Amino acid sequence: MEIDKKIILKLIQSLEDLKKSIKGIEIDSKEESLVDEIEILGTVVKSPIVGTAYLAPEPGGKKFVEVGKKIKKGDTIMIVEAMKTMNHIPSTSDGTIKEISVEDGQPIEFGQKLIILE
Repeated sequence: MEIDKKIILKLIQSLEDLKKSIKGIEIDSKEESLVDEIEILGTVVKSPIVGTAYLAPEPGGKKFVEVGKKIKKGDTIMIVEAMKTMNHIPSTSDGTIKEISVEDGQPIEFGQKLIILE
């Protein structure tokens, strides 16, 4: 397949015109999220499903995990309710809880950071 040089030159010119037209306008980038990921030292446990996070087995009950607690791979770190089903979320590795990134009763998304382990 041969690419026409005229088309390439036209695309380059269009991009240059676009650059000129947006000078001075801030463009949202994902650099902030990259900085967050770089600053995180430890193992991040992410949500495998969408739902509502619960840090304890029942309202007012003892939390599954707290900052500073040592846990083992497979220990339940929280429950995520999805479609009236309570799903126990296991730790993906051994470690000490460095940070809990969600609040009790908070809606969460697939792949959202739940906890950070040291």
